[in-house]
Amino acid sequence: MASGRIIFLNGTSSSGKSSIAQELLEILNDGVFFHMAVDGFNAMRTKRDLAAEELDAALRRTRMGFHRSIAAMAEAGNDIVVDHVLSEPWRLLDCLRVLRTEDVLFVGVHCPLDELIRRELARGDRPSGLAAYQYDLVHSHGDYDLECDTSTASPRECAQRIKEFLPYRPSPTAFTRLRLRHAGSALH
Repeated sequence: MASGRIIFLNGTSSSGKSSIAQELLEILNDGVFFHMAVDGFNAMRTKRDLAAEELDAALRRTRMGFHRSIAAMAEAGNDIVVDHVLSEPWRLLDCLRVLRTEDVLFVGVHCPLDELIRRELARGDRPSGLAAYQYDLVHSHGDYDLECDTSTASPRECAQRIKEFLPYRPSPTAFTRLRLRHAGSALH
């Protein structure tokens, strides 16, 4: 059985990843795609208050489990649209470790900071300043297969661009290049 394809959307909170993912599920017609969002995994966690150290440990385990769930779904032949925020370097390194890098189309979802702040305030379901905090972190690795700007293109237009690009993934992929770049780090 062939491994599934992974469209990996990375961007700050409120950048439009989930909206693009929903559009991709509507327009991708060459397989069965599943939307796996880190927010969905976070929502499965107990709601009781946790001390800061306990919460940090739980969030790290949650994200590691999320990465391994993506890998397991893809290894079973499922096509996946991932919605993630790589705001800590270890998250990317863990994904590079557990995902088949040649199966990943890595998409940077960008949006100017002033628009992110406006969206965050309009949503009202995110801590104030979250997108600004993540802004310089999520794209610091500096390598994508494809990039979208949701301030200049609608979620449907971004999804259409991704759909058209998917059959022409570069070789090596951005994930493969990043794995090679980080081969001496904590990958192994």
